This record gives sequence, C-alpha cells and structure tokens, in this order.
Amino acid sequence: MSNLAGLSAFAFGLQAFVTLLVILDPPGATPIFLALVAGRTQKERVRLAWQGAGVSLLVIVTFALFGKFILNYLHVSFNALQGAGGLLMLLIALELLTGKDSGSDSESKDVNVALVPLGTPLLAGPGAIVTTMLYVQYAHTTQMKLAVAAAIIATHLIIGLTLMFSTKILGMIKESGVTLMARVAGLLLGAIAVEMVVTSIKGFFNLA
Repeated sequence: MSNLAGLSAFAFGLQAFVTLLVILDPPGATPIFLALVAGRTQKERVRLAWQGAGVSLLVIVTFALFGKFILNYLHVSFNALQGAGGLLMLLIALELLTGKDSGSDSESKDVNVALVPLGTPLLAGPGAIVTTMLYVQYAHTTQMKLAVAAAIIATHLIIGLTLMFSTKILGMIKESGVTLMARVAGLLLGAIAVEMVVTSIKGFFNLA
C-alpha cells in the first residue's frame, strides 16, 4: 500500500471507499442480519439496521483516530484482536445453529444485536480496522484525510441502506423460511469466525 501516497486525493478516497466496501461486505452481512432480526417488527428491524451501521462507523472512526495508541497502550496485537473477534462470532454462530436465539426476548437484546455481532466484529472487524488505519497513515495531506473520511461515511451509508431494504425480504417468507435462513446464517458466520481464528493463529506463529 505504499504506492497510495502518490495518488491524488480523489483517487485515494475512491480506492479507500472501494476497499472498505469490499471488506465490510454489506451483501455478505445481510443474511446474518436478517436471521438476527427475524422476530422483530419492521420498525425495529430498520432501527437495528441503522444502529448496526452506526456502531460500525463509530468503531472504525475510533480506531482510525486512536487505534495505534489504543493497541500499543494495551499491548494488544492485531492477531489477538482478530482471534478475539473470531471467538465472539463463533458464539453467536452456535446460537443461530442451535436455535437458542429466539429473537424476541427484550428491548435490551435488540440493542445487543446491533452492537454484537452486527456492528462489530462482523462489519467493523479486524480487517476493516487495519485497512482504515493504513489509509489514515498514508493520508499525508488534508485533502487526502478528508477523502478517507468521506469514504468511511459513504461506505456506512450504503451499509445502512442495504440492511434497511433487506428487511422487506422477511415479509415474503414464512416461519420455516426464517428458521432455514437462521441456520444458513449461523453456518456462514461460523465459517467466517473459524477463518478469523485460523488467520490469527497463523499470524502468531508466522505461518504461511
């Protein structure tokens, strides 16, 4: 990524936008989000969609500004951060696979769905955090920094819109379809979690 410093502010911001959009992957998060909000009303689903995007934005911005300081102060490596995120996602995946997440317990649970696993680590995971920190590091001018900020905001607007419009799918499928979606989402989330843990272990032991 060292060649980023030679790009114009517009090209720099555009590349940051495309990279973050691919890493955050709104379409990939959609089935997991739908499984988590299946038992909610349409109004609650829309609120949770934007809450999840907002949490992801907050985490990304926080690490963009203070990430290096936070990790150095706590003596935490990116590998450890990735491993912890993977284990957290694995717990949620097991709940979806076993059907323990009923999706209708309480309002406080609604907030938890937006915070974990949607906002973080599914959206604002280690990959997105590290990528954002690298782009901030190579943003040497004010225009480039503003371009990165615009890229981060635009990405999360797309995430919020994607999740919000995806909630209409739940009105078209029956309860059995929702159950099937939850199981598939749990399987996908479990695969992502295992991949994160394996990558973390490889990083710890410098394996190829």
